[in-house]
Amino acid sequence: MHVGQIYKADCANGTGIRISLFVSGCTIHCKGCFNARTWDFDFGVPYDDRIENLILEELSKDYYEGITILGGEPFEPSNQETLVQLIRRIKKELPKKNIWMFSGYVYDRDLVAGGKKHVDVTDEILDSIDVLVDGPFMIEKKNITLRFRGSENQRIIDMKETRKTGSVVLKME
Repeated sequence: MHVGQIYKADCANGTGIRISLFVSGCTIHCKGCFNARTWDFDFGVPYDDRIENLILEELSKDYYEGITILGGEPFEPSNQETLVQLIRRIKKELPKKNIWMFSGYVYDRDLVAGGKKHVDVTDEILDSIDVLVDGPFMIEKKNITLRFRGSENQRIIDMKETRKTGSVVLKME
């Protein structure tokens, strides 16, 4: 996996002050994507232990509410294999920090068992995150007044409640 960018003290990609990790690689290619350069799986720098340790060290600071993982596309199978390791460490070492993920894939179609991006670690990731913003960016549904979303089809899903109930539970509108 490659990392396109890491934002420290970000407040645009989730609640509170966050670290935002932009992974590289996306096969969706939404028209009007704000971060099209991260479609390339080799954009940026290779993710390694040094980067992971820097993320954990930064995230341990009291003023961070959590981390947001976006891209590119975190749920590309090759990215999931690496991200599950980071998520495990966050849950173990910084259990009070929340985790948001953004995906152009639709949770209840693409990411659940039988979905086109479901791999052996997908359920572990989905069980470990707090919020999933799902759905492709659709330029014809673009709405700049939406909080944490670019287009009206995208959903902010409370993953703890969704996984517990088995039905999509929206976090906020």
